Order: sequence, then C-alpha cells, then structure tokens
Amino acid sequence: MEKFTQLTAIAAPIMRINIDTDVIIPSREMKRVSKEGLSEGMFANWRYTEPGGREENPDFILNQEPYRQARILLSGDNFGCGSSREHAVWALAEWGIRCIITPKFGNIFYGNCVRNGILPVVLPNAVVEDLAAQVEQDPAGNLIHVDLRNCSVTAPDGTKHTFEIAPADQEMLLEGLDAIAVTMKRDDEILAFQGRDRLARPWIYLDNN
Repeated sequence: MEKFTQLTAIAAPIMRINIDTDVIIPSREMKRVSKEGLSEGMFANWRYTEPGGREENPDFILNQEPYRQARILLSGDNFGCGSSREHAVWALAEWGIRCIITPKFGNIFYGNCVRNGILPVVLPNAVVEDLAAQVEQDPAGNLIHVDLRNCSVTAPDGTKHTFEIAPADQEMLLEGLDAIAVTMKRDDEILAFQGRDRLARPWIYLDNN
C-alpha cells in the first residue's frame, strides 16, 4: 500500500449527499476478481451516457479538465453509504484518488479507505462547501493541501482546518501498511507472550491429534 504523508492536488467537488457505493461503482461493473480494471466503472452511471457504455458524459465533472487530474474528492454528507462493497474504494484508488473530504462517511467505507491507502477526512459541512467554492473559482490553481502528520487541510486561501483520525488508522496510512503488516510490527511482543503463556498454560499447546 502506498504511503500517505502530504498531498497538494486538484480537488473535484461532487457536492451531493448520500453518494452510496452503488453509485461509486454499480454492481454490473464488478466483473473482475482482482482490484485491477475497476476504475473504468467508477461513477459509471454519471461518467457515461448509457448504462454499460463508455461514451463519456461531458457534463460529469471528472470528464472535464483539469478535474481529470484530481486526486482529492470533496463531497456532501454520508459519502460511501449503502453496501459494504470494497470494490468502490478499489475503483477510486486505481483512478488516482488519495483523499476524500466530506462531513460524514459510511462507517464500512471509511475503514475500507484506510485499508487501501485513501485518507478519509471528516470536516464540517460549511468547511467542505467553502473548500468547494474556492476550488471552483480556479480548479487548476486553487489546490488543496492535506498533511496527515499534522492532521490538517489547508484551503487555497491559506486557511488551515484540523481533522481527527484514530492513531491506528493514521499509522497504517503514514507507513503504507495493511492490518496484517501493522500486527507483524509487534511480532517480537507476540512471540514473547506466547513463550510466557506456554510456560503458564502448557496444556493449551498440547497436540490433540
């Protein structure tokens, strides 16, 4: 998983509420058994003119310049609600999204973001709307800066906003580690515990075969 420390990038405002995982990637687009190739189906109902087709809808923001280069999404309340499909996050990550800023996430979607290298940032609705308004004035020039170490988002006008993230989630993103790799960092402690426990409760380790 790619590490996340700081990011200065174009942000794409998709300021709708309740964007669920079926909107992010419709079920008909989930035909692959791997994470690769899913970005084609990201926002398929909005990106393309017909269901299942690939003719771009010119009115959709991510089909427009400079938003094609966006690495940050700004969105309305309850982003990533609905089903638990991890494919939604896989599609966003493959397309190049590294950070999503919204007033609220679907709980499972939030966790899937962390486990796949996307930083989910929760900020008040008024702040997100202000960020979107600034970006829209000059999308290529009014970039947003995100600093995970200091848990801050800097608006194009220089205003800094702080956000909260669980220490374990912050560690995973900063170090580019999945949950198993984070656990393996404590391998010495785990082995030491097993050694002590084997002495204290040897019957637990008896081979029952």
